[in-house]
Amino acid sequence: MAVRSSAFRRRTLLVCALAAAAPLAGAQTYPNKPIRVLVGYAAGGGVDAMARMLASRLPPVLGQQVVVENRAGASGVIAADVVAKSPPDGYTLLVGESALLIQPYLQTRMNLDAVKSLTPVAGLFLAPLMIVANNNVPASTPRELIRLLKANPGKYSYATSGVGTVHHLGFEMMKAQTGTFVLHIPYRGAAQIVPDVISGQVPLGVVSAAAGMAQANAGKLRAVAMMSKGKLPGAEHVPALADALPGFDLAPRLFLLAPPGTPAAVVEKLSDAVRTVLASADLAQAAALQGAVPAYMAAGPFAADLKRESAEWGKIIRQQKISID
Repeated sequence: MAVRSSAFRRRTLLVCALAAAAPLAGAQTYPNKPIRVLVGYAAGGGVDAMARMLASRLPPVLGQQVVVENRAGASGVIAADVVAKSPPDGYTLLVGESALLIQPYLQTRMNLDAVKSLTPVAGLFLAPLMIVANNNVPASTPRELIRLLKANPGKYSYATSGVGTVHHLGFEMMKAQTGTFVLHIPYRGAAQIVPDVISGQVPLGVVSAAAGMAQANAGKLRAVAMMSKGKLPGAEHVPALADALPGFDLAPRLFLLAPPGTPAAVVEKLSDAVRTVLASADLAQAAALQGAVPAYMAAGPFAADLKRESAEWGKIIRQQKISID
């Protein structure tokens, strides 16, 4: 009986050892088939363009084809849910953006939390935002804008691409720090905001730097402030909001996520590949045309920063009593 028991224990240990070794063996040969990258927005949009820019440059580094698949809806949550439920083998990934971190605070019944439900792989890009103003608004710098808003509570309004967007929360963050009252007018995108700022239908707007600079350079509106501290090629002369509010630094961020439980070796290999791609000069130039800048962050620091960013969104949503209802 003792012999049988001993043999059983050996077989059990062998099975466990083989099971534990299987993911490691898979990680060592990764990747050996095409990789699918999901995007939670329609083809042709900004997030999709950046995802395809990355995906087209990864095959020479990883040795496998990388295919982008669009699963639009619910501010990226639908695509994120698909990835969260996919096998943790590194062959199904997600290019997400900051809106994914905001949604759990606005949709209280949502089961998916990107910070808890997915594995951080790497930070990818920042997409700087700009506060633009109608040419008749008497403010050309961040300090002048804040003085104007403080002196005229409720007189001015600002447009963004929707309630709960980074654009909206960023301006609300500025309001909270300055004690100003400005009415928010949600739009469906910069394509509608920019013409209305130019015409004076709405005096202020928060748009992507790329959308704002095109019209500012033509003299049709005024680029008052960048909401982030980093300089974007083509908008180097636009002052940062941090000039008036030290430490203010906000921009939508794009990042790469994997299913929960993805082996560390696979995550590291993907992160290293992303770092190599983002370091290329041609990618930086292509990203600038889309109003973005490469902002690589390795998996470990990125995971910690993801938690920090998520907490900040939750704080401003509670503080400003923002609701999608």
